[in-house]
Amino acid sequence: MKSTFKLAGNLALTLALAAAGIGAANAADKVKVGLMLPYTGTYAALGTAITNGFKQFVDENGGKLGGREVEYFTVDDESNPAKATENAKKLVSRDKVDVLVGTVHSGVALAMAKVARDTKTLMIVPNAGANDLTGPLCSPYVFRSSFSAWQPSYAMGEALAKKGIKNVATVTWKYSFGEESVAGFKEAFEKGGGKLVKEMTLPFPNVEFQPFLTEIASAKPDAVFVFFAGAGAAKFVADYAAAGLKNSIPLYGPGFLTDGNLGAMGGAGEGLLTTLHYADGLTNAKDAAFRTKYAQTYKLQPDVYAVQGYDAAQMYEAGLKAAGGDPEKKEDVIKGMESAKIDSPRGAFTLSKAHNPVQDIYMRQVKGDQNVMLEVVSKSLEDPARGCKM
Repeated sequence: MKSTFKLAGNLALTLALAAAGIGAANAADKVKVGLMLPYTGTYAALGTAITNGFKQFVDENGGKLGGREVEYFTVDDESNPAKATENAKKLVSRDKVDVLVGTVHSGVALAMAKVARDTKTLMIVPNAGANDLTGPLCSPYVFRSSFSAWQPSYAMGEALAKKGIKNVATVTWKYSFGEESVAGFKEAFEKGGGKLVKEMTLPFPNVEFQPFLTEIASAKPDAVFVFFAGAGAAKFVADYAAAGLKNSIPLYGPGFLTDGNLGAMGGAGEGLLTTLHYADGLTNAKDAAFRTKYAQTYKLQPDVYAVQGYDAAQMYEAGLKAAGGDPEKKEDVIKGMESAKIDSPRGAFTLSKAHNPVQDIYMRQVKGDQNVMLEVVSKSLEDPARGCKM
């Protein structure tokens, strides 16, 4: 009888250990994705769109990346650089994510990237355009599925100079992305013979624009170039029109000015021209399928932020495939991402040596609730990645 109980006990213990082993194996088979994005505040809609796009690609692949199920760990970064390091470290050290995906605010992204470099954790930036991320602070572990601040703004500077515009005033939030956007525009515009007659900034996320509108009205430049995004951009465009400036001094900017927020402008954005790497009315098959699926799933039309989230997942999938689905083979994942050609809704793109997309930039015009593509103004534009040593 004792032998029988002993055998039964041993069998139960063996089964329990086997079950625990299976559980551990199943957990190890999952890819852990850390989504560190803004879900509240000025950029909340952008963070949600990026998340939707990322998850759409995963869902299209049966809920898997590299053949493995995906487990998400989500943090609201609140667009607050002061909390960025701690939040990123929690995802890496506590949750042990295989990849960090974030973020929108460049100041937050720069802090995240330092954590990624220090811990050798793969990171994909699905929006933040701080030039340093793929410039002096570039890293084998940090990739972008979006753009550098320089790219769309430089393209607009070229375009306005070619139009014969001579004098421009600029306004932006005073933080890295805004200032780098203006710098990219200025570089191209002055190269083409233009001049910046007034450069104005205000603290992020301040939206008290009236003093700047008064200065613009007084200076009477040929045009105004701005960087704003999200709710702040919607308010600036509405205030600009309400001040009577829209019909007398044309307003331009990178596409973030009008992406994802046209409804909030109440028609004030109608006719605005912006430059960006995505637009409504593209004719490639990938975009048509992406837009149809996104609208069905989320009951919304996708914007550039959704595309960048979608492509972040595509890029990681390419890396995992090259590594046989194993996120621990980081060198293979990196090589796979570096050599990938991404079939994006924006149009196919590759990655530069600094891990920034080499991509077309479109001139778009607001028509109703769309940013309609007018033309390609810069073909396969590559960021100069100044200072990157990788």
